[in-house]
Amino acid sequence: MAEPFKNMINNHVISNMARQFKNNWPEFDSSGFIAAATKDLDALELKARTDHVTEAMIHYLPKDFEATGKILLASLGSPGEEQSPTSQSGITGWPVIALTNYVAQQGLEHFDFSLNLLKEMTKCATSEFAIRVFLTESPEKTLSTLKKWTNDRDEHVRRLVSEGTRPRLPWAMHLPIFIDDPSPVIELLELLKDDEHEYVRRSVANNLNDIAKDHPDLVAEIATEWMKNANKERKKLIRHACRSLIKSGHKQALEILGYQTPKIHKTNIDILTPVVTLGEALEFTLSISSSTANNQPLMIDYIIHHQKANGKTSPKVFKWKTSTLPSNKTLSLTKRHAIKPVTTRVYYPGLHSVEVVVNGISVAKAGFELLMP
Repeated sequence: MAEPFKNMINNHVISNMARQFKNNWPEFDSSGFIAAATKDLDALELKARTDHVTEAMIHYLPKDFEATGKILLASLGSPGEEQSPTSQSGITGWPVIALTNYVAQQGLEHFDFSLNLLKEMTKCATSEFAIRVFLTESPEKTLSTLKKWTNDRDEHVRRLVSEGTRPRLPWAMHLPIFIDDPSPVIELLELLKDDEHEYVRRSVANNLNDIAKDHPDLVAEIATEWMKNANKERKKLIRHACRSLIKSGHKQALEILGYQTPKIHKTNIDILTPVVTLGEALEFTLSISSSTANNQPLMIDYIIHHQKANGKTSPKVFKWKTSTLPSNKTLSLTKRHAIKPVTTRVYYPGLHSVEVVVNGISVAKAGFELLMP
């Protein structure tokens, strides 16, 4: 069984942090810090454990922020070394997040010094959560610094520019100013779209995918512009950036990737299991016949329209297959879709349906009945 994420902060890790702090500030009360940081640790999940450690740091490190900042900086592991939360040479990996939290909570009145701390810390883990506090409190100053960082020699710093400005970064506070107006972020992404490291380019794609959730047409326009004279690396970025648009069947995004309105004259869906009991599987076949002399790239998805308690239905999109439909030929496919209990959905008995979407166009739909066991 995989180790739980929360164990990235454990007693051994905290003891190592205390050792690093003690090495760089001999007056540090290691035993007091360890006792406070490990108290009731087993009951906490990862984020809560990280916050718990930060609270202990605030209590046991110097009250003078810049004095503590120098201790934290000296306690970091070497940039570029293999990230391990138990590194003997310094603090690396997830425990660094507790240090970045400290900077975000205590360092707003020390802007330049704090931003330099986050820049160095991100090389040993990431400062993507903490930088968002500065973007919220001092957006113009922080954006100005991030723009300079787009030319930094370290790819982790450049990635921080794109990852830290994601409007809807998972596990992090959202950035409403960029949800409403993403143009300052897009300016930064423009400078990073052809970065030499895929690590950075993938972050750029994830940021654009965030923006697409609120501004789909804008991201489609950006993708159209970026596709001009694009090399294979940028094309890969664009495909990843448009993944939510593709799933939603956004016409322009599909066309950017070469999926035009399909030219077909006959589509047939056949439900092989017209009655499905929860825990079993829906099975169906699909046939699509071409009406053109040219081969056609197809992106085929299907939507399950689930019955709700009020009698209406709720759609859920599933990726199926990308394929090429040969000229004047028929493509035949079979799909088996398990319908089983999950924590994210309540199932109700009654008429459901499956709808097939090709290149963003609905081409066939058929019903089936769901029974409760």
